[in-house]
Amino acid sequence: MLMLVLGSVHAFSIFLGSIEEEFGTTRSNASLTYSLALAVLTIHVLYGDRVFRRVSPGQLILGVCAISTIGILISGYSDNLYMVWIGYGVMFGAANGLGYSFTLQYAAQANPEIKGIAMGVVTASYGAGAAVAPLPFDMLLGSYGFRGGMAGLAIALVAIGPIVAFLFMRSGHRLLTEMEARPDHGRFGHFIVTRLWFTYGTAVAAGLMVIGHATGIAHSSGLSGDWIFIAPIVIAVGNIVGSCFGGYIVDQWGARRLLLTTGTFSALSLTVMWVTLSPLSALAGLAIIGFMYGATIAAVPVAIARLYGAVRGIRIYGLVFTAWGTAGLLAPWGAGLMFELNDDYTTALLLAATLGTASVISVCWFPRENEETPCGST
Repeated sequence: MLMLVLGSVHAFSIFLGSIEEEFGTTRSNASLTYSLALAVLTIHVLYGDRVFRRVSPGQLILGVCAISTIGILISGYSDNLYMVWIGYGVMFGAANGLGYSFTLQYAAQANPEIKGIAMGVVTASYGAGAAVAPLPFDMLLGSYGFRGGMAGLAIALVAIGPIVAFLFMRSGHRLLTEMEARPDHGRFGHFIVTRLWFTYGTAVAAGLMVIGHATGIAHSSGLSGDWIFIAPIVIAVGNIVGSCFGGYIVDQWGARRLLLTTGTFSALSLTVMWVTLSPLSALAGLAIIGFMYGATIAAVPVAIARLYGAVRGIRIYGLVFTAWGTAGLLAPWGAGLMFELNDDYTTALLLAATLGTASVISVCWFPRENEETPCGST
């Protein structure tokens, strides 16, 4: 339930047109709202373990829902874009990062025998939020504008917050952090983390760029305006399916083989969209990219948990996840700037295809499980 609501952040492209119209701003400024949310989200994934060890699961969930709701209401009832950046980008992004990171690591620790599947279910549920949200958002935007979309999201958060907090308290499980489990935890291999960071960053950059501009790409392809809302749904459904299978596949294949496959198919799909952008190629490409992105974000935390352990991996995953945040900040915003220069997504799609190719090459750098020693020194 929590991931469904927080995952709506990846349906943000549905708001691009209404933000441009309501605040009289450019595509890059509108997309910067999404980029800020992803950047702030990343910061709170990085430092989340410091919060997790100080509060109970129920308190954390109530805090996440309260901060999210306040931020959404600030953005919805503001009269300038700067307050939207603060409310949605900073406050909703911060709470989103804490909620996502906590739930992902909670699932791994509570289900040690099937942590790949458990983490895959969390990322799939997060992706499902982006699949479920566009249609109600589109209806609210059509009737009440940007404020209506934000009010609907705030109502959803208020409705699920107490229920989710109660369920977490009833589970009887408390997330252990690295400091609590091993005060003298030694050093981890910084070079290995660098390799993980580069591979993860290039692998997700193309996906985040396309997710942030799904409706814009669909519009540029010539898709009928009445069906634009289906674009974020298509990419989100692909994300869900990829997330469901990603955790399982990484347990069977290993992360290197999976990332090689996802990067290759992403690069090929983006190249086809760059060469010939049509409604069919756009929707097919969005579905494939969504699947490959979902499989990637499910595979990497599982691989890190296998390299470093489910407890120690919280901190390591936070470091590696900054690659996702960097890509999330630069890729959607950069695509908006390129759209303004050319009035289409040709250059942005070419750059995304290049990033996908770089991710394939970088898999050669991805560490094998037997590279990491218990102390992690390299």
